Parts: sequence; structure tokens; C-alpha cells
Amino acid sequence: MRLALVYGRLQVVELVRFPGFSVATLGFPTLLFVLFGLPRVDGHANVLLASYAAFSVLGVGFFQFGVSTAIERVTTWHTFVRILPAPAASRFAGRTLAAFVFAALSAATVIIVALATTSASLTATEWLRLVAALVIGAVPFVLLGLAIAYWTSPRTALPVANVLYMLLSYAGGLWTGPGDLPHAVGVISSYTPTRQWGDILWPTVTGEPWRIAHWLALTAYAAGFAVIAAWGYQRDEGQRFR
Repeated sequence: MRLALVYGRLQVVELVRFPGFSVATLGFPTLLFVLFGLPRVDGHANVLLASYAAFSVLGVGFFQFGVSTAIERVTTWHTFVRILPAPAASRFAGRTLAAFVFAALSAATVIIVALATTSASLTATEWLRLVAALVIGAVPFVLLGLAIAYWTSPRTALPVANVLYMLLSYAGGLWTGPGDLPHAVGVISSYTPTRQWGDILWPTVTGEPWRIAHWLALTAYAAGFAVIAAWGYQRDEGQRFR
């Protein structure tokens, strides 16, 4: 646990010193909320608050676990760290802790702006349900980020992550809410992991009960992404440390 905390602290310090990551992570989801969320906010303030909070957390999963890991895994320092007698779980736990910090800050920025500019208002129970849905629901996308990291090169990780980030966010209804997607996109939407996540998030702010089918679907996505990420990690280990 101590190694994970040390590694997590180093990750946070490193990313704070890289404003290209930290500023974009904290500011981009809020900017999109102002540009695209606010014009649609009438009667849907709570739904859009949850949607753009998820959008901000999704970005951390793709870029901190995906792009950053893809870039780091070919560096001399990271190679040195990987051959130290410390379990890989400590590194992943440390990265997860650092990601949690940035995800919390990014989501909090969106939420503060939403509360300041709209009529969004949640009860204590709804806040707790929303936080739980954000944290647990982010797991499949963290695993997808790791799959990107170990199956793409450092040069291709960023465009792949960007394309998936935008496509999945839009197709899942995180920019517009569930009711404003074009018909053709709406047909595809229900098969995307982001839509399953949205169908878990939106009931938390509307007072509706969760449906077990959405949790099962998101779990299935998480299992699939975990297999792909683990396969990619083992493949990278075999290529770089034979």
C-alpha cells in the first residue's frame, strides 16, 4: 500500500507539472458543458450535470490510463521501474489513486459550474448515488484505457483515445442526454458502454431505481476490456522483457 501511495503521489506531481494534461483534463469537459450543455439545459439540468460529470471522468480514463501509459511504457525510467522487485499491482494502484484525484477535480469543476449556472439541485441521497455510479461505472473505461495503452504505440495512442472518447461520449448521450440523439445514433447508442453507464447515471439524479440489466451490461464490458488489457500487457512484457 505504501508503494502505491508513493507512486500515486509522484504521478500527481508529474501531471500537475504538465499543464497540457492537467489544464485540459480540468477545463475541457467544463468548456463543452458551457458550449453544448447549457443551451439544452431547460428541464434537464440534473441529467446534464450527471452526463458531463461522467464525460470528465471518462477523459481521465482514456488519457491518464491510455495515452500516458502508452507514452511511459517505452521510456527508460518506466522500463527501470518495471524491473524493480515491486509488484505491478502497486504501480497500477498508484496510477489509479492519481487518476482518482484528477477525475474528482474534473468532475467537481463541471458540477460547480452546473450548480452556478443552472437550476440543478440534488438531495443528499442523489449525490451519494451519483458518486457511486461515477466511481464504479468508470471501471470499464479505465480498463479500455489500459487496453489502448498496451495495444497502440505512443504515437497512435492519442488519436485513438481522442476518437473513442468523442464517439463514445456522443453516441452514449453524454453530451445531449438520452432523449436528444438523432434516430440513427439512438439505434446504435443502446449497444455502447457509455449508454449503459448513462442509463445508470441518469436515474441517480431523477430519483428512479437502477435496473440490474444496465449494471450487468457494464460488467460484461468491463470483463471484456480487462481481458484485452491483460492480453496487451502480457504481450508487451513478452516483447520488451524476453
